[in-house]
Amino acid sequence: MSAGDLQPLYDFAPVLELMAFGLVIALAPISWVWLRNRHHAPVRKLQALTVLTLFLTFDLVLFGAFTRLTDSGLGCPDWPGCYGSSSPVGAKAEITAAETAMPTGPVTHGKAWVEMIHRYLATTVGVLIIVMTAGAWWQRHAARRQRAPEPAISPWWPTFTLFWVCLQGAFGAWTVTMKLFPAIVTAHLIGGSVLLMLLCTQAVHKTLQTRNLQPVPVPVGIRVGMAATALLVVIQTLLGGWVSTNYAVLACTTFPTCQGSFWPDMDFSQGFQIWRELGLLKDGSHISFQALTAIHYVHRLAAYVVLAALFALAWRMHRAQVLRDPMRWLVGLALLQFLTGLSNVVLDWPLVAAVLHTGGAAALLVVLTWGLAASRSADAAEIAAAQTRPEQQKVRLRTTKVSA
Repeated sequence: MSAGDLQPLYDFAPVLELMAFGLVIALAPISWVWLRNRHHAPVRKLQALTVLTLFLTFDLVLFGAFTRLTDSGLGCPDWPGCYGSSSPVGAKAEITAAETAMPTGPVTHGKAWVEMIHRYLATTVGVLIIVMTAGAWWQRHAARRQRAPEPAISPWWPTFTLFWVCLQGAFGAWTVTMKLFPAIVTAHLIGGSVLLMLLCTQAVHKTLQTRNLQPVPVPVGIRVGMAATALLVVIQTLLGGWVSTNYAVLACTTFPTCQGSFWPDMDFSQGFQIWRELGLLKDGSHISFQALTAIHYVHRLAAYVVLAALFALAWRMHRAQVLRDPMRWLVGLALLQFLTGLSNVVLDWPLVAAVLHTGGAAALLVVLTWGLAASRSADAAEIAAAQTRPEQQKVRLRTTKVSA
């Protein structure tokens, strides 16, 4: 019996230390925002903090992908600490024992550090969102007291975002305690994408307010196209998460065919049996290779649809001469997704390509959310009038430069 088997799944002994770690780490970005914007109004400080939180959350999503793809998700077999300690340093003996018993197993010193760094970063993002929420409510209270214009976006947005990040923390805990249960891991992945979309919406609206800009008028069809494409990307992200969490990437190692066929032998009923343990079916039997092939190939077929939708949307935006920056990003990210997805198949799932593929999907959702939040539906006459004011086309989310 290994040390991990003897360790309780939940051990809250180090929770206060972990919260302190998150607070200390969060002080760095909070201080940077305050110092850089110390001569600006509070609304500008909150806008800068929101943009920076979006940037750090995107980094967290990338590091979460790295954690999953390096098989570090169980680097510490309990939650929220590591063998009841706030860092792998305090769990050195337990980790060494587990690594000695199984050198290539889920618990090693390297994997433990990767897992705990991910938890530290997640705690830091949680602290930043708490500060954002408190600041948003304080600003609304101050605006009402002074009879000034209220903030551009309701404080209920960051409040819901805080709720969502807490839910993400719960899914992170279940990922560990339920031993990489595929449905839980996939939900955790899509939850991170939704968190990015929530933060992006707030960042765009606050940026528009601080720069005294109005949303860009665009044709109704383009806004509908952005919303529909965003939904397709969310579905494709779910399918991609299902591929990754079931380790089905290498079920097809050729392109455009799979196992020498455009329609290989597949078992959809097994592949999309959702509530089951990793590698097993509900009856306890092992999942078949045909099921893994089905998981992989459905994701590949859906990718063709999503790529077509992205390029069609970008072409419509180009023709209408609106939202040119998001349009360029959509084209670039679509190409990145194609190349990294292809690399995962033909180059035996390289780590860099796999992390970039996850990051590209998250970035696509951010750009589509950016386009929706920075625009509004309008008729042709209003769009033509707005195009004479080029500053309306320059609504950018800057993570390294938030001042005007």
